Amino acid sequence: MNFLEERIVKDGAVREGNILKVDSFLNNQLDIKLFNEIGREFKRRFAGLPVTKIMTIEASGIAIAAITAQYFNVPVLFAKKSKTVNLDGDLLTTTVDSFTHKTTNTVTISKKFISPDDHVLLLDDFLACGNAMLGLTDLVHKAGASVTGIAIAIEKGFQDGGRILREKGYKLESLAIVDDMDPQTGKITFRHQD
Repeated sequence: MNFLEERIVKDGAVREGNILKVDSFLNNQLDIKLFNEIGREFKRRFAGLPVTKIMTIEASGIAIAAITAQYFNVPVLFAKKSKTVNLDGDLLTTTVDSFTHKTTNTVTISKKFISPDDHVLLLDDFLACGNAMLGLTDLVHKAGASVTGIAIAIEKGFQDGGRILREKGYKLESLAIVDDMDPQTGKITFRHQD
């Protein structure tokens, strides 16, 4: 097991409805030492590829993206789920269905922060159905920029998101891929990765 899989087994909890609770270290209370390991590992996995920006969607991916960006020495751009008064100028928008929240959101980024010269690494804490990443790829393409790859902390391999994104040709690197979770026993089965 890698460092993230070990942490999931130690501190994660499986709930009914394909829910993996990792809120004690990943998306409520944040373990910064762990995030540094995640950032270093993403830098290793995307070494040699052009990355000029890291993009995520609010809110849970922002902290991991910010720490990972230090290893790439690039800014973080995050798509907002609601239009605010401080978003001005030309905007790019798309819609994203949320597996976790069971909602549909219109997400927005400002055109002034992304250009056709950008090579964007997309990043998020979880990948389930792939809707957030598909939405972010849509925003990148609308800006005329390119997607260098997709960096995911935890992928639910038993859902379709990873397969869909890989079939579209994206370089997708997930640090932990969960192939099965049993809420009765709490057992988590991870996909073997090289």
